[in-house]
Amino acid sequence: MKFFVTGVGGQLGYDVMNELKKRGYEAIGSDILDSVPQDFQYKKLDITDKSAVEQVITEVKPDAVVHCAAWTAVDAAEDEENIPKVRAINVDGTRNIAEVCKALDCKMIYISTDYVFDGQGEEAWKPDCKDYAPQNVYGQSKLDGELAVSEILDKYFIVRIAWVFGKNGKNFIKTMLNVGKKYPEVRVVNDQIGTPTYTFDLARLLVDMAETEKYGYYHATNEGGFISWYDFTCEIFRQAGYDTKVTPVTTAEYGLSKAARPFNSRLDKTKLAENGFTPLPTWKDALARFLKEADL
Repeated sequence: MKFFVTGVGGQLGYDVMNELKKRGYEAIGSDILDSVPQDFQYKKLDITDKSAVEQVITEVKPDAVVHCAAWTAVDAAEDEENIPKVRAINVDGTRNIAEVCKALDCKMIYISTDYVFDGQGEEAWKPDCKDYAPQNVYGQSKLDGELAVSEILDKYFIVRIAWVFGKNGKNFIKTMLNVGKKYPEVRVVNDQIGTPTYTFDLARLLVDMAETEKYGYYHATNEGGFISWYDFTCEIFRQAGYDTKVTPVTTAEYGLSKAARPFNSRLDKTKLAENGFTPLPTWKDALARFLKEADL
């Protein structure tokens, strides 16, 4: 199989390329960067440029496209001047890729988010649930990207993830470790519940999926149960050997956020095993490996 991967300058795209390389697949990566430091085939591509997307992907002729590129700055997406850009990347860019995949009859994996739901309640969201109600600009743009993929293609995987962390980029763990070094105490919300997703583990699953025809909607985070950001921070500091005090606060008490954040980011992942896919390891195990791998 031959793969084309977007967003390889980010956390997930980086790990997907390394996973493909590990398995001996031919893979071409893309991003808007002039170049990437990693050692793999690379083509600069602005996914909002429809003709460029058509030209580049048609030349590559992949069997599968793993679409990791996205606008992911959730708060910045709320700014009036950014909304057209957010939609150009997450909606129009995704549609551009899906249309080329249709023309080439190749598979597409689209990475989405729990933000397509309203984030309320305590029940885990099921992958085939259609009760969409995004509460912010980012969530709406990712939902519209999902809808574009599902309308245009038959051979697609829509994979929703949450609380992402990986070696190649900024993430919550790196932020907490930096803050924990500087301050004796950190305040972290304890009323937003979900499970982290390590991109190294997710990349393995995405390639496993691409090797099949078990198309549809999936949820994929690490195993190990549902936790709060407060719980996550406590474990980060424990594993890192920090004695920084972690104080739990409500979302309302914490304030600061421009975009509405989901209280319920629980994702039901049972469909993975039902379709023969190996679930991701526990989040505590993933955290330990990440801390070691990222040398933090």
